[in-house]
Amino acid sequence: MSDENTYQGQCFCGAVKFKVQGNPAGMGFCHCESCRLWSAGPVNAFTLWNPESVQITEGEDNIATYNKTPGSSRKWCETCGGHIFTDHPEMGLIDVYAALIPDFPFEAGIHVHYQEATLQIKDGLPKMKDVPKEMGGSGINLPE
Repeated sequence: MSDENTYQGQCFCGAVKFKVQGNPAGMGFCHCESCRLWSAGPVNAFTLWNPESVQITEGEDNIATYNKTPGSSRKWCETCGGHIFTDHPEMGLIDVYAALIPDFPFEAGIHVHYQEATLQIKDGLPKMKDVPKEMGGSGINLPE
């Protein structure tokens, strides 16, 4: 990975460090129950990256994994419990939580799983019932 468009990130305690390079495949907000429960918040800001764009630079042996479903492998730091990534093998993408890459210029482009929203956000962005058709969803937009 070169330093061009490279952003550093880490878990809550800093035991796990990583970098992402290039541009994400997508960015937005997820409102699904799984993301809400995992993040302990009403919405999760995501950045989706190709796996080759994400590199663990420190503490790889400190990363634990939980699979609630085959479609998502949630990763966290064993020291602090801080959540780091969600690997989506069926999509071929890794969700790096936007809050963990503070210098990255996050610009949400979409809300997904908005039918499950507990916090309504009026920002003019598309609100998808689930996910876009290209990602295996219905592609249905909901009203803001």
